[in-house]
Amino acid sequence: MPQETFTAEKQKIEKEIQKLQQKMRTLQTRQRRPVITSIVRSMLEYDISPEEVTEAYQRRAQRATRASTPREPLPAKYRNVATGDEWTGRGRPPRWITEAEAKGKSREEFLIK
Repeated sequence: MPQETFTAEKQKIEKEIQKLQQKMRTLQTRQRRPVITSIVRSMLEYDISPEEVTEAYQRRAQRATRASTPREPLPAKYRNVATGDEWTGRGRPPRWITEAEAKGKSREEFLIK
């Protein structure tokens, strides 16, 4: 493919992309306009200030941030001395605990002190 043909084709595609992006912005504006109008109408009807909305939005964002923050792993509560396997004590007990309990051992024997 000659360089001129490639450049012309690339420019044509870029123009088409720009047209489509503009159409998308227009569509988003048309979809959002009635929603914004409804929000403003409700704010006026219920005497809600923009500051109240901002405050509520920030509280909601903070809760979402806290919920998505990864937690630190819990420390182990039980340890199998023979193998070194550990368990936090939460969730389904591991096989080594259930097998030991089936043999008559107590879970307290595996407590980490």
